[in-house]
Amino acid sequence: MVCNRCNMVVRSELEKFGLHPLTVELGIAEVERELFTEEKKLLNERLENLGFELIDDKKTRLIESIKITVVELIRNYDNLPKMAFSDYLSEKLHHDYSALSKLFSEVEGVTIEQYLITQKIEKVKELLVYDEFSLSEIAHQLNYSSVSHLSKQFKKVTGLTPTHFKQVKENKRTPLDKL
Repeated sequence: MVCNRCNMVVRSELEKFGLHPLTVELGIAEVERELFTEEKKLLNERLENLGFELIDDKKTRLIESIKITVVELIRNYDNLPKMAFSDYLSEKLHHDYSALSKLFSEVEGVTIEQYLITQKIEKVKELLVYDEFSLSEIAHQLNYSSVSHLSKQFKKVTGLTPTHFKQVKENKRTPLDKL
């Protein structure tokens, strides 16, 4: 779940299923009781029809926690921590970064850093489309060391310079839940 509408849809589906969600937030829904195996299966089918899935094993939940943390950081770029991302992630998830990184790479086929860069580039695209900030301001907001660094990374990921992307009105943004 990567947006408020997703949270509303999941909350509604849980309520229709007769569950009373205690919390529904980015990637996590907590209900008041443990589900039986058959209930989990039925709920998972209903959620899959809406493009969601139940995550029930520890490794998959940890992967989702990493993704959620990255998305939250990029979404709330005003509050980016003044520490290395690896330290922030380790502290937040209470795991050694190298273990998180190894697990993420094995399961997702990309490194956490590549996933973070992909998310940042999507945010850059969004900000470029809205045309409210200069490239320099965007670079600063997303903790790039320079406009040049942002531009090189943007070109490497998209094949276009930020300026060219802005000129091409066929904005090829990818929904966050598809990254």
